[in-house]
Amino acid sequence: MNKTSWTLDQAPSQAGKVALITGANIGLGYETALGLAQKGAKVILACRNEARGQQALNALMAAVPGAELELVIVDLSSLANVRRCAEALNAKLPRLDLLINNAGIMMPPRSLSEDGFESQFAANYTGHFLLTSLLLPLLEKSSSKSAPARVVSLSSAAHNWGEIYFDDLTFDKAYSTRKSYGQSKLACLMFAYELDRQLQKRASTVLSVAAHPGISVTNLGRFMPSIVQSLSSLIFQSAARGALPTLYAATGHDIDGGDYCGPNGWQEMSGNACKVDSSSASKDLAVAERLWVLSQTLTQGDFFPSTNTSAQPVHEV
Repeated sequence: MNKTSWTLDQAPSQAGKVALITGANIGLGYETALGLAQKGAKVILACRNEARGQQALNALMAAVPGAELELVIVDLSSLANVRRCAEALNAKLPRLDLLINNAGIMMPPRSLSEDGFESQFAANYTGHFLLTSLLLPLLEKSSSKSAPARVVSLSSAAHNWGEIYFDDLTFDKAYSTRKSYGQSKLACLMFAYELDRQLQKRASTVLSVAAHPGISVTNLGRFMPSIVQSLSSLIFQSAARGALPTLYAATGHDIDGGDYCGPNGWQEMSGNACKVDSSSASKDLAVAERLWVLSQTLTQGDFFPSTNTSAQPVHEV
């Protein structure tokens, strides 16, 4: 893979572009919002908690005076809430150039979402799957060959230990925080790859890409053992550094659909951004197709409605 080191200084101006970032109030999402605001993009912070979202917006405004910012509230663990948010966005936004599916949770105690999904699968994957399907027409409208819109899905090194447990997605039989997190992040990466294939079939100019932050100090670690939390700032890289692969995927001039970006350091744990490879499991076409079809059924998220006669069938079964 291309291990060329990339930093935000190399990003072109994003003036005139509109970016929506989920989980933008803290950690990687906040640093991604900061980077895009510094490059001139209008940034929409999609956050679950309104008070924390407003605090982040105020901090960004202080850091980048004159930045064009907006706050929207969305709970990605609720499909109904995602639909309401997407409906409002489609009604008021004239364009959308970047959708960054960043929000997530890591290794919490087991719980189910209101839709019956395991909480990590819901917040990390199914909510973003549905949100992307609902905002894709706006992305398509804003995209062109010379300036393609992009969907950036956040995965993790944890995808390497992931597996899609089709016979027990909710871990009713035996819950493992590690396995469920790995499943959700593998699903995010497989979604990015499969969406790219589906877009290419339809000669779309929208790019679907993925990124992972290495090992960074963020609020995701709040469910980890206290000793790990206390040592993390001494061992791991900052959230600002961890956001570089996402910013590269979102703005890099040499990014193609299906690219995966991560840190260029040892074991991809830290460093500047570059293109990286992923596990063989993430490239399993049969599993990807099965996951795509299942996800559309679970979320009722139809990326390419059959009423669009110009589109090919998504899958033949």
